Amino acid sequence: MEKRRKRWPAVLCGLVAGATNGLFGAGGGMVLAPTLQTLTDVDEDSLFPTTLAIIIPLCMVSLTVYGLRGDLPWQAAWPYLIGSAAGGTLAGFMGRRIPTLWLHRILGVILLLGALRAFTR
Repeated sequence: MEKRRKRWPAVLCGLVAGATNGLFGAGGGMVLAPTLQTLTDVDEDSLFPTTLAIIIPLCMVSLTVYGLRGDLPWQAAWPYLIGSAAGGTLAGFMGRRIPTLWLHRILGVILLLGALRAFTR
């Protein structure tokens, strides 16, 4: 019974992360990372790779649903894939060299800029 109780917070977090990712096209990691940090013993260096291990299949599910609905304009997405792949590769190698506090601050600034843009449209 105890094991089942511990599973519910993870299931609820996954539900919120999936809904966030599906509705907004991203953002599930912003739900998962702090929850993983709170509910598990995953160390700080493994936190983001663990989040990615969850987010990548989640994105594939969302991508499939959008594709089946006919809402996926591949021709618009392709040009961004090369830069995104390069940026992801660079970040994967550089991530450990940047202190976690600065990574959090950078993410905070990016989120604030995104929010400002969303509210000024």
